[in-house]
Amino acid sequence: MVFRKLPGVSASGMGLRLSQKFVFLLFLSGLVTLCFGALFFLPDSVRLKRIFLSKTEIQPVTVGSGSENDVREHLKRPKEQGMTSAKGETGTKGKSLSRKPSRATSSDRGANSDTFSYQKFRGCLLKAPLGRDNGKPGDPQTNERREKVKEMMKFAWDNYKRYAWGKNELRPLTRNGHIGNMFGGLRGASIIDSLDTLYIMGLMEEYNDAKEWVQTNLDLNSNGEASLFEVNIRYVGGLLSAYYLTGEELFKNKAMELGEKLLPAFNTPTGIPRGVINLGSWGWASAGSSILAEFGTLHLEFVHLTELSNNPVYTEKVMNIRKLLNKIEKPHGLYPNFLSPVSGNWVQHHVSIGGLGDSFYEYLIKSYLMSDKTDDDAKRMYYGALEAIEANLVQKSPGGLTYMAEWRGGILDHKMGHLACFSGGMIGIGADDGAPEKRQHYLDLAAEITHTCHESYTRSATKLGPEAFRFDGGAEATATRLSDRYYILRPEVIESYMYMWRLTHDPKYREWGWEAVEALEQHCRVESGFSGIRDVYTMTVSHDNMQQSFFLSETLKYLYLLFSDDDLLPLEDWVFNTEAHPLPIIRKSFFSGACYGLSIPFQ
Repeated sequence: MVFRKLPGVSASGMGLRLSQKFVFLLFLSGLVTLCFGALFFLPDSVRLKRIFLSKTEIQPVTVGSGSENDVREHLKRPKEQGMTSAKGETGTKGKSLSRKPSRATSSDRGANSDTFSYQKFRGCLLKAPLGRDNGKPGDPQTNERREKVKEMMKFAWDNYKRYAWGKNELRPLTRNGHIGNMFGGLRGASIIDSLDTLYIMGLMEEYNDAKEWVQTNLDLNSNGEASLFEVNIRYVGGLLSAYYLTGEELFKNKAMELGEKLLPAFNTPTGIPRGVINLGSWGWASAGSSILAEFGTLHLEFVHLTELSNNPVYTEKVMNIRKLLNKIEKPHGLYPNFLSPVSGNWVQHHVSIGGLGDSFYEYLIKSYLMSDKTDDDAKRMYYGALEAIEANLVQKSPGGLTYMAEWRGGILDHKMGHLACFSGGMIGIGADDGAPEKRQHYLDLAAEITHTCHESYTRSATKLGPEAFRFDGGAEATATRLSDRYYILRPEVIESYMYMWRLTHDPKYREWGWEAVEALEQHCRVESGFSGIRDVYTMTVSHDNMQQSFFLSETLKYLYLLFSDDDLLPLEDWVFNTEAHPLPIIRKSFFSGACYGLSIPFQ
């Protein structure tokens, strides 16, 4: 008992004098304060989560491939035991440049059906991820163009490595790195974004350099405000994609560790996540309205986090978003761009298929496709939204160009952003699953929008498209405001070229892609990398001194795929997240074992 450790105090509480009682109470209160103070200053926030959060919030999410009992035991362990140290991984720069990952272990082969098995996953793919000959086209001119894109990637990467290694992005004119405040202290955005691009292009020395950096330098214990959306699509998406392509456990473990750090963003009255989260030990998220394109662009990555970890919390979080969106009233069937995470009501009635709204719609159709076409809720939401978009936003210019206007409380703004140009590809990949009588209509609509976006490029002096272009005051597919004339190496137009090529094999899409390559080379390539430009309508270019990480992840990857055979990352097996990171279609046979043994050879 505590009493016996105090000199001069009787074992009986009745025998304590007033002064002794006062001393004892002081000691006891000090001891309690010390204990709780130590708890709150412990570096591992999981101890706090055990006290203050529900059980579904605190389960470690890294699950190995052992037996069912092993999985249950694993879910009981604290985070520091559940995560695998990156230092324990193999295969750094000095080792083999082969793309062949290590084979599945015996415990992997003996795993129960509810545990993810990489070997089983590979056996359930319909085609080899990198094709019969790494997607090399038979046509010499197309192959030459593909090799040019590969050279552009190597040039961009080499300069990033030389001048900005470990920073988020390269500033090619001043030859230094840029960190920014979007990632909350995380570093290496260009490295994570480039992993899968380097791998599919066969730039294996560069890929191994990137992998080694992830293994030894990627620190996820940052303490700053980060965009939930950007961290998810770039870091989580990039790590997941690298894992599925290579089988390297390092990438899976990092993705799941980071995914767990994003969960506190959902601690709101409605479950709609905040847009900004602190990745440090407290994990709080900032106040303010949540943006449709941000909280609606989590589904693909979070479902895969559940598949890999066997922890349903990730899927539950994103499905809760859908439940709320299905419950609330939508003006004319449209989804406004701003929602209160506190009340669950729309904050203002501004609707855009470009910035603020874009990838929400993309993730609906891709969630359906990624589910092996079993996610009927996503299908219903997507085609319902598309019907409302056609009825309210799709317009035809006097010159015959089809475009998507923005909607501001019932008033149309005849402006289309570069970001909205992804929608040609989106409508294209969803065409075959629409109502039979509308399938050709959707494919035609996709082609018309892609054509309009191409026109925004051809009508500029540089043959690169502006950030936004208008269809009023006599202007068509051109920027009328100086603030809209810039181009920051964006991928959306080229993304639609790639999808439309795969869907139609119309050679014009490859020609349009090559026009973009030539324009990038002429106007954006500088001595030490690639840079955006401030005005696409003048040949005397002014560079913005920024090589965006999405240029490596998206723009160059989509160009490379455009000039490759269709069996390089075939659409029968893969969907691309909004940062162009390929994620596999989830087939039930992954876990039933129905196709185990039909293994596709590792590349």
